Amino acid sequence: MTNDRFLQIHFLTSYAATLLNRDDAGMAKRLPFGGAVRTRVSSQCLKRHWRTAQDDHALAALDGVEMSLRSRLIFQEKVAKPLMDEGLERHKVEAAVAAFQDQLLGSSARAKKDKAAKGETAVSLETNQVVILGWPEVRFIQEKVRGVVAGANTPEAAAKGVEALFKEEGKNMKALIAAAQRPAGLDAALFGRMVTSDLLTRLDAAIHVAHAFTVHTQELETDYFSALDDLLQESGELGSAHINDSELTSGLFYGYVVVDVPLLVSNLTGCPQKEWSAADRALAGQVVENLLHLIASVSPGAKKGSTAPHACAEMVLVESGNRQPRTLANAFRHPVPLTGREDVRDAAMAQLGGYLKKYDAMYGAGETRRVSTMGEAAALGDATPSSLNELAQWTADRVRGVA
Repeated sequence: MTNDRFLQIHFLTSYAATLLNRDDAGMAKRLPFGGAVRTRVSSQCLKRHWRTAQDDHALAALDGVEMSLRSRLIFQEKVAKPLMDEGLERHKVEAAVAAFQDQLLGSSARAKKDKAAKGETAVSLETNQVVILGWPEVRFIQEKVRGVVAGANTPEAAAKGVEALFKEEGKNMKALIAAAQRPAGLDAALFGRMVTSDLLTRLDAAIHVAHAFTVHTQELETDYFSALDDLLQESGELGSAHINDSELTSGLFYGYVVVDVPLLVSNLTGCPQKEWSAADRALAGQVVENLLHLIASVSPGAKKGSTAPHACAEMVLVESGNRQPRTLANAFRHPVPLTGREDVRDAAMAQLGGYLKKYDAMYGAGETRRVSTMGEAAALGDATPSSLNELAQWTADRVRGVA
């Protein structure tokens, strides 16, 4: 049985005339590296597109799993509103949910003081920042609020009922919520959840995602565009109704993802991390199989309507082993030249293969490698070539321990 602890996924994807990821000024995100400016796509952007993808390999379509909820409106829309739709009195529900939210997430003394100073009395169930909860946690909160409201005559009594509940069951609350499998939802089990509450389970990310960047210097153009007014044009008036400009970039991006297999299995099954090898790894294998397809085929991108930024990876390299993961980004510390007759993908693969050869010469070859590529797999040394479907299946089998 295979018990490799880490999977490392490297990919090369090429895009032309796109604006994949913008900064606060609407410009393409950048990264200085190796003395050259590169175009960048943030890890947050990549993860969101993989999480929300709706295709044959969507994470949300996996059997028996529920995704996480991430919103500032969870307590309002997913806890309070359904209870009021059941016929429970609005003011009592709002008071109880607000008290539950305060007990669970906490409110700073300053925030309470500011609210009192402003004379704010209306109940607000919107949180100040995005909260990540799983459906088991939401249903648990609904159940507790429903019980408190049923026994309260006034909104004030409902709020005090929640406070009493936490005094009586507070120490057991975390255990009660955690009794459900994957209480925080699937994507929180994969990409982590930071919490400050002692009653919610903190989850460390089992899947680490690097910012993708171009293997060569940034290729950028300012796109000047205009929009014509059809009715004004028909009346004989010349000119445009709108004039603006935007950045467009092109490039071959290197991306890097690490899967911490023991932590992934622990997050998905609830087993202690040190006991991961004896746990059921079926779901973990399916997650990784789907994720590999998503990494290869789901494009991030702004301005979809005007740039159609859809592309698939032209190389996906997977390494399976026990050593501490390490990025291969340094293979591109010296930017791939954009002049000459060699295709930039082939030149990038040659640089990647050369770096791997030097790395193995220094540290030894400690990983099993497989690759799916449109280029020459021989450029990557001992990586076994395969189709993407075969690579995804092999990767899943490594997680399950049967490859």
